Amino acid sequence: MKTFAEIRYDKLGPRVVKALEARGFDAWYFPAPEEGTEKFFSLIPEGDTVSWGGAMTAVDLGLMDKIYEKGYKVIDRDKAASPEERLERMRQALLCDTFVAGTNALSEDGQLVNIDGFGNRAAAMIFGPKQVIILAGMNKVTRTLEDAVVRARTVAAPVNMQRFPGRKTPCGETGACGDCLSPDSICTYIVTTRLCKPPGRIKIILIGKDLGF
Repeated sequence: MKTFAEIRYDKLGPRVVKALEARGFDAWYFPAPEEGTEKFFSLIPEGDTVSWGGAMTAVDLGLMDKIYEKGYKVIDRDKAASPEERLERMRQALLCDTFVAGTNALSEDGQLVNIDGFGNRAAAMIFGPKQVIILAGMNKVTRTLEDAVVRARTVAAPVNMQRFPGRKTPCGETGACGDCLSPDSICTYIVTTRLCKPPGRIKIILIGKDLGF
């Protein structure tokens, strides 16, 4: 049985898809993760070089292992042998065929908001890879663009910071954004994507569940 939140998602999701399409994105809504996963792989041509950044929803769905299983060429920064190699792989990812990502927030009128520490994920969304595929749970959708910025800064970033217990930031200590200037801050770049150019380059798969953060 669906929760009341999921019933709402099924009503709201198609409306958000229309708003995204009006801004040049290719977009789909699927109530079930399995449907979203099937669509995801249908969008990646055989032989593509695939990479990713900040794609916790894709991790939640187990897509990284499946990408390897399907035989795509992969640029995986997490398999680098040194910090220098990791950085080089992040640079190489900017010229991959398919870049996989999540989004920190998405307004009902079809605008994306993302906070990035090094800028590689935001950079790939803006330019470089031939296509970008974004997977997002409907918990990422906010009423307005302003709400999306607030969500990215006060919800997504403090949760994301818990992945890095060795770094020292106010949100890492308290769970609340401190608008800090810490060297360990992961809030270096705040990027709004209000249009997709060229049209269809960024593809967004919305799923009617709470996924990622």
